[in-house]
Parts: sequence; C-alpha cells; structure tokens
Amino acid sequence: MDNTLIQLNNCGILRNRKWLVRGVSLTVDRGQIVTLIGPNGSGKSTTAKMALGIMKPDEGDNTIKENLKISYVPQKLAIDWSLPLRVLDFMNLIENYDHSIINEMLTITGIQHLQNEDVRNLSGGEFQRLLMARAIAKKPDFLVLDEPVQGVDYAGEIALYQIIQDIRKNLNCGILLISHNLHVVMSQTNHVICLNGHICCSGEPKSIVKNPEYIKLFGENMDPTLAFYKHEHDHHHHPDGSVDHSH
Repeated sequence: MDNTLIQLNNCGILRNRKWLVRGVSLTVDRGQIVTLIGPNGSGKSTTAKMALGIMKPDEGDNTIKENLKISYVPQKLAIDWSLPLRVLDFMNLIENYDHSIINEMLTITGIQHLQNEDVRNLSGGEFQRLLMARAIAKKPDFLVLDEPVQGVDYAGEIALYQIIQDIRKNLNCGILLISHNLHVVMSQTNHVICLNGHICCSGEPKSIVKNPEYIKLFGENMDPTLAFYKHEHDHHHHPDGSVDHSH
C-alpha cells in the first residue's frame, strides 16, 4: 500500500438524479501509468476530478495518500493571447521556480531551446510540452493529464507520449492519462480502463483491444501498430510520415 497514491473504490457521482459515472474503481501506484479511455461524455473528466479530490463521490470511497503532491494538466486553458508572454514567464506565472528547475523541466519536455520564445508563437505540440513542463516543475507524486495530445498531429502525438515516459522515468510519479481513444497508447501503459458511464473493461492494453466491450465502443478497425506504438530512438522519419526502424 505504500506505493499506492490514489484509490477509487466503487465510486459514483450523482447530479440532478442522474449518475454521471457509477461503480468506478481504480488504483494509481507510484511509477505507474494508468490510461482512462472512453467516448466524449463517458465520465472521464469526472473520474479524474474524483481522483484529484476535486469532486467527492456520492457513493463509494476515494483514498488519496497523505501529503501527496499533485499536478494537473487540463484539457483546455484560457489564456489572453494578446499579452506578450515568454516561455520563462509562463513557467513562473503561479509560483517562482529556481532557474535550474525550470531549465531541467524544459529539457525533459524538449523545449529548453524555446525558453525566450513568445508563447503566442508556439505550435500546438510545443504548447502542450510547456503545460507539462510547468506541471512537473513542483516534482509531483501524481500527475493527471487530460487529453494531452488533442489537436496534435500523429508525429507530435508520438513525441508527447515519449515525453510522458520520460517524466515517469525522471520523477517516478504515478500518471493518470485521459484519452478519448487508443490511437497511440504506449506499450508501457500499465493499465487501461475503458469507461462509458461505468467501467466497460480494464486490463493491459493488448488485452483491451480484443475485449467485446471495447470493440463495441471503438470498432475493430484499429491498426494494432498504431494503437501500441513503442517509441524507439533508432529510427528515421520520412516526409510522408512513415518511419523506418532498425532492430
């Protein structure tokens, strides 16, 4: 139990006499990545808010480890884009961090070279990296990422998932990753939970795609090479998006 960071046990949220989610159980341990997938409106963000302790379940129990340092990267962030704001300024918006910490986090997320760049000039993928860098600056025990690759192209998705791996490796934190599909789920994901108001199925990624409940929600036409792309450093990207690997 020492490694368990958060635990939901048969939890549900009731609003206006309707269950948004019900019967949800999940555990995130230190050094583990748990991926929560499901269609839009399936209760993923509600479940994440229970895991974060923002929403108290109307039934069931949520247990959060004492003195847990938590960081959250939301799906959408409202920013006044008319304000001139450098990457370094953005990192210090909420609290001031030592420059060495900022440098370390920008390096982990691969945007150290952009530290003096205006935030308005960043691509979608670069801005997602910046959000992650700021989230990990306080070196959290538990990191929640809500749709971190939304609006990013395929090559950008692969790069972001590799960064998530690097964050886990460098910080040894537990990560709850929320996605609306399994387009590019890392082979190193420890556990996948398929949600549609309740838990339809859960388990290791390779077993989930064969589950009838998963197929009912997402269909069978998923290319398994896309679904479980394991990033290798020894590869070459072609202009058409294809990748050569050396084994």
